[in-house]
Amino acid sequence: MEQNNKMVIYQVFPRWFGNRQSQLIKNGDKETNGVGKFSDFTPEALAKIKELGATHIWYTGIIEHATCTDYSAYGIRKDHPTVVKGKAGSPYAIKDYYDVDPDLADNVPERMHEFEALVKRTHEAGLQVIIDFVPNHVARQYESDVKPPYEKDLGQADNTTLSFDPNNNFYYLPGDALHLSFETQTDENAYHEFPAKVTGNDCFTAYPGQNDWYETVKLNYGVDYLNGRSRHFNPIPDTWKKMLEILLFWADKDIDGFRCDMAEMVPVEFWNWVIPKVKRERKVCFIAEVYNPAEYRSYLHTGHFDYLYDKVGLYDTLRAVMRGEAPACRITGCWQALEGIQHNMLNFLENHDEQRIASAFFAGSPEPGIPGMLVSTLMHTNPVMIYSGQELGEPGMDEEGFSGRDGRTTIFDYWSLESLRNWSNNGTFDGARLTDGQRQLRSRYQQILTIAQTEPAVVKGMFYDLTYANLDNPHFNAHRHYVFLRKHENDVLLVVANFSETTQTVRIRIPDEVFNALGFADNQAARLTDLLTGKQSISTLTSACPFQLSLPAYSGRVIKFDYAPF
Repeated sequence: MEQNNKMVIYQVFPRWFGNRQSQLIKNGDKETNGVGKFSDFTPEALAKIKELGATHIWYTGIIEHATCTDYSAYGIRKDHPTVVKGKAGSPYAIKDYYDVDPDLADNVPERMHEFEALVKRTHEAGLQVIIDFVPNHVARQYESDVKPPYEKDLGQADNTTLSFDPNNNFYYLPGDALHLSFETQTDENAYHEFPAKVTGNDCFTAYPGQNDWYETVKLNYGVDYLNGRSRHFNPIPDTWKKMLEILLFWADKDIDGFRCDMAEMVPVEFWNWVIPKVKRERKVCFIAEVYNPAEYRSYLHTGHFDYLYDKVGLYDTLRAVMRGEAPACRITGCWQALEGIQHNMLNFLENHDEQRIASAFFAGSPEPGIPGMLVSTLMHTNPVMIYSGQELGEPGMDEEGFSGRDGRTTIFDYWSLESLRNWSNNGTFDGARLTDGQRQLRSRYQQILTIAQTEPAVVKGMFYDLTYANLDNPHFNAHRHYVFLRKHENDVLLVVANFSETTQTVRIRIPDEVFNALGFADNQAARLTDLLTGKQSISTLTSACPFQLSLPAYSGRVIKFDYAPF
């Protein structure tokens, strides 16, 4: 089937997306600081997200996780605060794989129906739904109160006298109790765990530190880490079977994809087994959070993932370029390292793990994100993701509670974002309370993402990096500029990104081999359209003369050459 649009994921935390509470206190609870709801994603809100250029929404933090908020009145076990990060809790400390976060419901007993209604509204808005699947670890006090009656709970049948057993769901430290040295509770109300379970970040000690994922325990997929990482996959481990049932449960909710947290901490053999089984039942995509480039092809070809994070390649490089710490020409090495799998990589400039572009820890303002988005979005056919608030220049400089002032938007605390409150303007989503700069920034993001959706040269066209041909060009600064071509049928796009804080005039060399490689004629007249300004003219590309243009500060140009007869 021919690809008709580019996959653009809008990542959003429902917990803070619709929260309109402006009087916030550090470490505030739900009653004080408020919390967003499924119902805040109204048809109007979803229409605006689609208008921005999104094709998918990744609703982050949907599955029920440990929290300091007491929902015991609804039959949900109360969590011990020592093993919860923040008042709201980490969305990656899963407490019940078969339930949704009660925080997000208007009516807690109807929470699953409210989520199903959200999925339906999202589809009616022309968007697809992605949720997290967290396969590597769960909350220390995991307990499902709504699992299917035929399913045993995780750990329910474990032999806790053994550190490892292929049929155990968890790893244990027999004879040792869990010790949390930073715990402040008295002995009377301290958290007790005996024998200690292994902590989620492969921390095989009863004494995890405060920087460990101490609020989680690692799941056992049949790998004996303490005996040479020996693998015990025959017969199929019990955890594999339980995870298959969980994936099928959520796929039956009519979702369209899973973003799989820390997928490389789970053996690739499991993914090889489970993903085809899920895909035989439902048409869903799988996105892997993988950070080891040496494992990329294994998780794609053996593990059957559709897409992988491009974090340690393109993200890290663009971050360094945007901060003036690396030359723009280094971007070339990113796509060269991904030969044959570039179309499987998910590009991004922000997500919940990374610092906001506008934060003092990253670029200090949102403007450098524009040339970054031009490259990240338009360079190849692969998907791109933006993080809610990125398009508004959200700085992420609040000190929310468990999450300090670190340039990130908290995933642990009850909070709301001024930029989103002003954009939503009490549910009207008219942007009337935004600053002129925020409106202009969102408009530029919308332009770039619309180009990605509507231009066949971006959706399915060929790519040619022109930067190498201009490294010694005195009229082109390869430290602050990056240039490439996209081509499909009669259309050629010239994309030039300017990472400089000043307007630049450049003259771009077009070598002879470009015309043969992309299949269009040297010095043939074409209709020219500047896709960021709408200006039109007649022009040409030729190896005989460099193409000259002016680049706005922290932006760039996207020039379309239409070679159809006229």
